[in-house]
Amino acid sequence: MLKIENYTKHYGDFLAVDKLNLHVKPGTLVGFIGHNGAGKTTTLRSIAGILDFDGGTIEINGTDIEKDPIRVKSVTAFIPDNPELYEFLTGAEYLDFISDVYQLDDAVRQERIHRYARTFEIESNLSDRVSSYSHGMKQKLALIGALIHEPKLMLLDEPFVGLDPIAARSLRGYLRDICDNGGAVLFSTHVLEVAQKICDEIAIIKKGKLVVQGVTEELTQKESLEDIFVELSQSEVV
Repeated sequence: MLKIENYTKHYGDFLAVDKLNLHVKPGTLVGFIGHNGAGKTTTLRSIAGILDFDGGTIEINGTDIEKDPIRVKSVTAFIPDNPELYEFLTGAEYLDFISDVYQLDDAVRQERIHRYARTFEIESNLSDRVSSYSHGMKQKLALIGALIHEPKLMLLDEPFVGLDPIAARSLRGYLRDICDNGGAVLFSTHVLEVAQKICDEIAIIKKGKLVVQGVTEELTQKESLEDIFVELSQSEVV
């Protein structure tokens, strides 16, 4: 579903990500772990087509993102750590706009909007302007906008920050549904307990280099993900 080969990104003279190779298979939920500044957000933004990059290739569902960006965006959704929404719109207008972008017909969009809005408990707020929403409500609205076209690849940067426990549980269910239906999920998080509990695989990045990728159950047979992360954090990157 996602194939990254030798991905490299500089910011001026600073090497943010160094020849990263990462594969996410269909049906797989992958946790992307690392310190602040390790390169997680940079990588996710490049996969989403927001940032250009200096070397390597990124393919989504078999398509190179630089050769056919519209095609890959049609099957991808990205939730940044701080979603920027059109605050002058109402919640309903924002979701209608997203539905128009993905050319969803009226019956489909209405069913999905109301289903997700009920689940995330913001249905009664859809007529309010986004500017009046709390941080958590904006996060929920962004999630609905990402889920509404049923993406094959879901990219999320710290998705559980700001969500109440019920919404977080619902999101975990939707991410699993994407994978169960042949899609894939890659998300960054600092909540290692959640990553260990729900992820099929874990990928750990340090100073722009991927240092570990493996099946969660195999990696955590003898020690917790937190212990593994701390050990890797204290070791040198070659």
